[in-house]
Amino acid sequence: MKRILVIFIFLLAVQVLCAQEKTYIKKGNDLYQQQKFKEAEENYRKSVEKKDQNVPANFNLGDALYKQKKFGDAGEQFTRIAASNNNKKVVADAYHNLGNSLLENKKLEESIEAYKKSLLNNPGDDQTRYNLAYAQEKLKQQQQQNKNNKNQDNNKKQDNKNNQDKQNQDKKDQDKQNQNNQDKQNQDKKDQQNGQQPNQVSKEDAERMLDASNNNEKATQEKLKNKKLKGTKLNISKDW
Repeated sequence: MKRILVIFIFLLAVQVLCAQEKTYIKKGNDLYQQQKFKEAEENYRKSVEKKDQNVPANFNLGDALYKQKKFGDAGEQFTRIAASNNNKKVVADAYHNLGNSLLENKKLEESIEAYKKSLLNNPGDDQTRYNLAYAQEKLKQQQQQNKNNKNQDNNKKQDNKNNQDKQNQDKKDQDKQNQNNQDKQNQDKKDQQNGQQPNQVSKEDAERMLDASNNNEKATQEKLKNKKLKGTKLNISKDW
């Protein structure tokens, strides 16, 4: 009799727990429909406290987290469901939702892997196949954008290098010009100290230049004279 009583009490407790569990799930569903996702989450958590294997409650909990944009927590919830269940449909749906959570978190490569795992368990799911293609296209765009950004950075670095090289060359040219000017000033100063004016020739050089000029002038006059004689030979007028 005692054994029967114990079994009866155990079954009664189970029924009470199941009733409570269903109550929390129903209340959570009602709140979810009202878009009160935080309150719905609280009720779903209560429904799985005593029975962690309750699949609908766990899915609903993950979805409530997802609706609150708690994508990291939602992903962890769907990962636990996929790892703890042997039903391929359940596993496929869990990975599908995991892929969505990862996609929203900008983890494109991880979301692609989750969608692939979902399709392994449910190859006929067109929605998962679409999400997979979407994530792959997003990843392709991201990689192209990263490549473009890298090229822009390289071009910017090259432009900066070219500008720096030009500035360095301009500085060298300016330094060289300054040195030439300094050398000229030093030479002018020496010339002044030696009795010469800047940019003027020495007395000896001036005399040599004058002699050369006179010689050139005489040579020029001689050429003109010869030219005149030769030029008038055929045009001379005789006095008959």
